[in-house]
Amino acid sequence: MTYKAINFKEKFSKFTEHWSPRVIAEMNDYQFKLAKVEGEFVWHDHPDTDEVFIVIEGELEIEFRDGIVNLESGEMFVIPKGVEHKPHAKTECKIMLVEPKGVVNTGEAGGELTAANDVWV
Repeated sequence: MTYKAINFKEKFSKFTEHWSPRVIAEMNDYQFKLAKVEGEFVWHDHPDTDEVFIVIEGELEIEFRDGIVNLESGEMFVIPKGVEHKPHAKTECKIMLVEPKGVVNTGEAGGELTAANDVWV
């Protein structure tokens, strides 16, 4: 086995697309994904799983039907399964998502921001 740390900065340098998560590691049935986000996403939910947003760099706002949470670098938020949400960032923000393998970024909402799944970087 090779023992090598995963470097977020190096991984983020390997892609430019927004709203297109890239897998960097797996643990049990969960994936750790990095994404660059900017602008508005779509309203969606994940009926079968919670979702974790961890802000690595920048600021992210997650809107809910009944409120908003603002996240800055070094902060995280867990969205419970089935809760409709819409992330957005005024400027580019780098995040990590932790979710079960196979989760589609737009949930069942679909649309042009639906990213290919299980893409490693």
